Amino acid sequence: MALPNALTAKLEAVQAEYRVAPHNVDAEQALLGAILVNNDAYYRVSDFLLAEHFMEDAHQQIFTVAASLIRAGKLATPITMKTYLGDADFGGQTVMQYLARLAADATTVINAGEYGRTIYDLAIRRRLITIGEDLVNGAYEAPVEQAPRDQIEETERRLYELAEAGRYDGGFQKFSDALTAAVDMAAKAYQRDGKLSGIATGLSDLDAKMGGLQPSDLIILAGRPAMGKTSLVTNIAFNIAKAYRGEKQPDGTTKTVNGGIVGFFSLEMSAEQLATRIIAEQSGVPSYKIRRGDIRPEDFYKITDAARDMQTIPFYIDQSGGISIAQLAARARRLKRQKGLDLLIVDYLQLLSGSGKRSDNRVQEMTEITTGMKALAKELAVPIIGLSQLSRQVENRDDKRPQLADLRESGSIEQDADVVMFVFREEYYVGNKKPREGTEEFFAWEAEMQRVHGKAEVILGKQRHGPTGTVELQFDANITRFSNLAQTDRIPEQM
Repeated sequence: MALPNALTAKLEAVQAEYRVAPHNVDAEQALLGAILVNNDAYYRVSDFLLAEHFMEDAHQQIFTVAASLIRAGKLATPITMKTYLGDADFGGQTVMQYLARLAADATTVINAGEYGRTIYDLAIRRRLITIGEDLVNGAYEAPVEQAPRDQIEETERRLYELAEAGRYDGGFQKFSDALTAAVDMAAKAYQRDGKLSGIATGLSDLDAKMGGLQPSDLIILAGRPAMGKTSLVTNIAFNIAKAYRGEKQPDGTTKTVNGGIVGFFSLEMSAEQLATRIIAEQSGVPSYKIRRGDIRPEDFYKITDAARDMQTIPFYIDQSGGISIAQLAARARRLKRQKGLDLLIVDYLQLLSGSGKRSDNRVQEMTEITTGMKALAKELAVPIIGLSQLSRQVENRDDKRPQLADLRESGSIEQDADVVMFVFREEYYVGNKKPREGTEEFFAWEAEMQRVHGKAEVILGKQRHGPTGTVELQFDANITRFSNLAQTDRIPEQM
């Protein structure tokens, strides 16, 4: 009795080995027949269906020719198409016989869209099988120098491209739907702290100018070294993560109602260095003292209290250096899928590389990076803040305040960005001009230092949906903290 069971198992194994890829020849024939009978059926599938989605080579040829004729304003019928298909053999039938059979068997064009979606879905399944086979074969045969992480990220990239290419759930939408979305956004702004349409940064003057950080926006924060770019973006990130509040939805998902979940790509600093900055800001103990261990017992308690308060905030750091824009996108998608994501920060853009081999043309590579960042912001529907260095030409001017022109050597940053902000601290430049003490110039310098001490400017050089201008902030260099600047014209009069 054991022999038949063994033979059955072997037969099943052989059948499994020779499984046919998913396809539906009847659906392909029905769609092609519908198109031949009524060319309008083509436009029900033309925005997502390609010839390569058909399983049969013959059907790919027929669809290609029919599509070319229809797009050219000509009629696609068995007679007009015969010339373009030549004398190909269709399963023992001539071209004319096969086309005539497709047209004769077509019953209705009403279901053309459904036939197209069936063909598309089956083609996606075949591509999934191919990706899976490549994944298995690559894991078996990968060279020693190829890390498993590289294969994972390449597979994620292919899966994402497969998910996005040819989607049939896009296209035009009714204006009433867009109006509903706009009213929903206004309602959320009314309910959110600060009455902002975007995510509040915690810096009220900046929020008033920008309306918060808007979903899908690419925000470039640029400045020369030592201006405080990383400090400012770290302050903003922490403020947003600390304010996070989510609500459970009926479907089990969590919806952000205030603040946000933050992802931070720290390509220059380690996660420990970044954490030290935030601890210094929150505890009030200078970061250089924390690093040297030059702290008093009361300072240590401040540090531990601040660290304890920060344990539960949704702040995620990736400290990998030298990654490509494709790797960054794959990791950002993974974070949103696994933990959620409301704000993404990249510190800084010039440390990213293009998805291909290193190009000799850095401007083209930066163009690829910024274009990819903007596409990622739209895909994830979150604001992305990308830090950027500025060219040295700033130092050659008397007025060191950055301008949009200073970004021109960095590819398409200005073009792709929705918002371009510059950080500028006049105190840094004035401090570097200290004259000899006791001189007349020294007293003038001292007065100038007093005027600019502890002040910073955030210059909005570009804002696609709002005004430009300058926002003044308070900056405490010892603890790298940016905060709202108390303006004298806002102080109430004393009675």
